[in-house]
Amino acid sequence: MNSIFLRIYGGMLGVLVLVALLGVLTLHLVNNVRGEQYREQLAHGTFTLMADNLKPLNGIERTRALAVWERLLGIPLALDTAEQAHLDSGARNRLSRGQVVVEQTGPHAAWVFREVEPNVSGKPGSAVLLTGEVQQISEQLARATIFLLLDELVRFPVDEQPIRLETLRLSKGFGFDMHLIKLEQADVDDDQRRRIEEGDTVMALGKGGDSIRVLSGVGKTPWVLEIGPLYQMNPYPPELLVLIAFLGLCLIGLVVYLLVRRLEHRLRGLEAAATQIAQGSLQTRVPETGADSVGRLASAFNGMAEHLQRSLTIQRELVRAVSHELRTPVARLRFGLEMIGDASTPEARHKYKVGMDNDIQDLDKLVDEMLTYARLEQGAPTLSFQRVDLDALIDQVIAELAPLRANVRVIRGQVSVSNEGSDDSEAWVEAEPRYLHRALQNLVSNAMRHAESEVRVGFQLGQERCRIDVEDDGPGVPESAWDRIFTPFMRLDDSRTRASGGHGLGLSIVRRIVHWHAGRALIGRSQALGGACFSLTWPRQQGEV
Repeated sequence: MNSIFLRIYGGMLGVLVLVALLGVLTLHLVNNVRGEQYREQLAHGTFTLMADNLKPLNGIERTRALAVWERLLGIPLALDTAEQAHLDSGARNRLSRGQVVVEQTGPHAAWVFREVEPNVSGKPGSAVLLTGEVQQISEQLARATIFLLLDELVRFPVDEQPIRLETLRLSKGFGFDMHLIKLEQADVDDDQRRRIEEGDTVMALGKGGDSIRVLSGVGKTPWVLEIGPLYQMNPYPPELLVLIAFLGLCLIGLVVYLLVRRLEHRLRGLEAAATQIAQGSLQTRVPETGADSVGRLASAFNGMAEHLQRSLTIQRELVRAVSHELRTPVARLRFGLEMIGDASTPEARHKYKVGMDNDIQDLDKLVDEMLTYARLEQGAPTLSFQRVDLDALIDQVIAELAPLRANVRVIRGQVSVSNEGSDDSEAWVEAEPRYLHRALQNLVSNAMRHAESEVRVGFQLGQERCRIDVEDDGPGVPESAWDRIFTPFMRLDDSRTRASGGHGLGLSIVRRIVHWHAGRALIGRSQALGGACFSLTWPRQQGEV
């Protein structure tokens, strides 16, 4: 499976199958709960009515009432305790709250329990329960309810019977509709109407055939008691869950396909670009669309490609420049060896030896600068930032370099220090001492090579940033070359001639060092001396911008 879409879709399919299995189990549990609630709802009103009628009766009267109800209803009834009924604690708690408990014993049969007298003795399971075994919970309970309601209604005047029926429905919690109607309003056929007039109980199918209605005349009154419609509890079919799962799978598949197709297209673009770069096409880039992970990956990829292209370009330039730079001292060494062989006096041989020694020193300096530059170009070195006293550092660099050209004065330039809100009056900055010393040394030595008579070194310290300026009174750098002056092996052929010495790496090293200090190297024209002015600026405290 090499396609991201197939992997994601396969994972989503596995998850959906798992969810479907859990859904089937959940559906089974939900149907059981719904069935239990449905049966309790049907039985609640009838058994509550019987239990309430039993409360004021004594033992003998209760036995007679149960016998009458059994004969009329065809339902075995008994008075038991909770222990005799073998009910668990959950069922007992529900009974104590006035609820009816139904325990199913078959597809349509069930045991029904309703509390008659609560537990007053404190002994667990001593509450008196009305129990009945119902074989057809819908039909038998409907007939039982009819008999019980008729027994209640005939005790009241005809005009008060509808109000009494409504009171019973609300107070006893019947789970179905019941009302009194006139015979001519009943939706029954002629045979059923005749049976109602004769005092029989009639069961009629509701509209659509999915429900039943139970009708019975109320004695010698014009009323007909109608109960229903009573619906069978329809459980949620498993086919519905399968259909929902299938439709969900199709929808998820479509959404995942639309999302992953674009993602896969963008990743294929990255793969193609990486292949082209591996084949040598270093200018290849990918579109940086979007701010998501792939967009950030594309941005990082382009940054890597640019860094790789720049590094290889610098490497090629270094190889060409080194080849060129090595040619002159090597040629001078070869010439010196030939001249030593032809020299006839010790003085001549000494002269050529000194020249060869200078060429070797020149080669050593070139190799040192190349190694330093290559090390800085590879990546950020391990920098240990410390507080550096600029006054002391500048004095040290001046003391090291001033003797190299006696005709050029190296002096301190303009100094500005801002330490507002601090008791510290020292001219400190946070930097890597060794690399900052190297950068300042390169700038001062470069200025001394091109200065006529004077070089000035000054600095400015603000609350957030610092700046070092190195100025000289030499010919300066043409403005057209300011953008190229910090590139490796860049040397000008006019004002700052090749005769001044150096290999064109010093300023590149300076730029790289200040870059790792989160700063910049700048060039301009000195207002005071008229020559070049090189400046370094970076945050005074590392981590601040």
